[in-house]
Amino acid sequence: MKNILPLPETIAYFSMDVAVNCEIPTYSGGLGVLAGDMLRSAADMNIPMVAVTLIHRKGYFDQCLDAHGNQSESPAKWTPENHLIKLAPTVSVSIEGRQVRVTAWQYTFTGNTGHDVPLFFLDTDLEGNESSDRHLTDFLYGGDDRYRLCQETILGFAGVAMLRALGYSDIKVFHMNEGHSAFATLALLEERAEFQSAQRVSEIDIDAVRRQCVFTTHTPVPAGHDRFHSDLIYQVLGEKRAGDLAWLQLLNGHLNMTELALRFSRFVNGVSMRHGEVSRDMFPSQNIAAITNGVHATTWTAAPFAAMYDRHMSEWRSDNCYLRYAVGIPLEDIRWAHAQAKKDLLKQVRWLTGVQLDEKVFTLGFARRATGYKRGDLLFTDLERLKRISRQVGSLQLIYAGKAHPRDDSGKAIIRKIFEAAAVLANDVRVVYLENYDMALGKLLCSGVDVWLNTPMRPQEASGTSGMKAALNGVPSFSVLDGWWIEGCIEGVTGWSIGDSESSQNDSIAEAESLYGKLEAAILPRFYKEPDKFAQMMRSAIAFNGSFFNTQRMISQYVRNAYARATSPADLMLD
Repeated sequence: MKNILPLPETIAYFSMDVAVNCEIPTYSGGLGVLAGDMLRSAADMNIPMVAVTLIHRKGYFDQCLDAHGNQSESPAKWTPENHLIKLAPTVSVSIEGRQVRVTAWQYTFTGNTGHDVPLFFLDTDLEGNESSDRHLTDFLYGGDDRYRLCQETILGFAGVAMLRALGYSDIKVFHMNEGHSAFATLALLEERAEFQSAQRVSEIDIDAVRRQCVFTTHTPVPAGHDRFHSDLIYQVLGEKRAGDLAWLQLLNGHLNMTELALRFSRFVNGVSMRHGEVSRDMFPSQNIAAITNGVHATTWTAAPFAAMYDRHMSEWRSDNCYLRYAVGIPLEDIRWAHAQAKKDLLKQVRWLTGVQLDEKVFTLGFARRATGYKRGDLLFTDLERLKRISRQVGSLQLIYAGKAHPRDDSGKAIIRKIFEAAAVLANDVRVVYLENYDMALGKLLCSGVDVWLNTPMRPQEASGTSGMKAALNGVPSFSVLDGWWIEGCIEGVTGWSIGDSESSQNDSIAEAESLYGKLEAAILPRFYKEPDKFAQMMRSAIAFNGSFFNTQRMISQYVRNAYARATSPADLMLD
């Protein structure tokens, strides 16, 4: 056991899941990957930041698909001792009247300048805790409402307590990445009130907490915001804390964690311009800004492209804006780098599935969480037309990946439908579905396919980041105009849109028609008959989208627009 003494930090970042790497399976998708990329860029840019999450000893889950696409799940196997450093302090949090002890493990992100950003994983698997309490930090997004509420209690209350126990007494900003960590605001209020009831705090105390807090919401539909019944709140938090929430007029039959975070945050933002608009419609009394997501460029750029960037614009790692100069990279260099990335992907596909795909055939990629609104099956609306396009316009092959949540039956049904379509299309269109989509597989897919497909129901894609990763590797997107793609789409230059951006209604039939029409009339002809124009699009995707949709730009916006509101310029500076 080792205790690492920290330097005073400025920003405390809370997130229920954080993607560190494939060996630490404490993430499920976009939210966690965004959090990990945020912390990597904070380390690169010398931002004084510290982060808190849960240990998730059983991870999200390992996915197994049978020959018909039926998904089964098993706990992810990893050993914290092999990847993290156990810290000495323990704190306790009250859950259902019991004092549950919490310890922490540390992972350190080290930036390209040597600056460190520590990430603390909270863990209840301690001797002295009841057996059920020892498993409260095991599963990411698992269990029932009670389990989720207990986890959010640990993240918020124990997270603040652990930071204090580790010596972080001078935190200027508490940044909540989604509403899961909203109880951190009550913990701060209790510190202000010296653990007296909320009835004794003043508006001055509430405003003091508000000045410290920043909240990023990622959820564009009401059903996606965590809500807990008041009976469960009283059961888990106890009479005092539940009473405090009632006094604050936040417990009216249910507690909405987003509303709690909104009440106590001075700066609130959505994760794309469109999502900011949607969030303001959902919460019309709130002032909600927008900071569009980004990705960590050096993490998600495949080796052939990174080597090419090093030759042509060596400063790109320390300043992603230099990717703008990709407009000057010769097209033959772009084509060569993509060919290498495609070879690497198809080699992995063969190793995983036994299927040998053709390097010369147009390859469309789709990889994301398997759930209804993402419509992974939209491409298969008309199988006969897809066959005809492949026969008459140009051959195509499809690579899919993505997990369905264990309780998401509709998501599992979509995976089965893709398998069924693959069987019907077998003689005309090769389709493979890869198990256990993770960071490593995501990097191969985003860099190795020829075009990146995205088909969400609007406005349910708050941002999306996989297309940003594709752009860093010269892969154009073909997407419904939602989330980040509204900002990133230059038709025929950085990619193509699906459907009509003006319509407020989702029309899957019309969008499928748009998808087939552009695939047939624009995308495949350009790929097979105009290779120079296709390579120019690849180059434009890098220069226009890769140079902007990255976490360096994103964090710079947070520093200027969010963190600076809670600090003076002298307290926080970008080095």
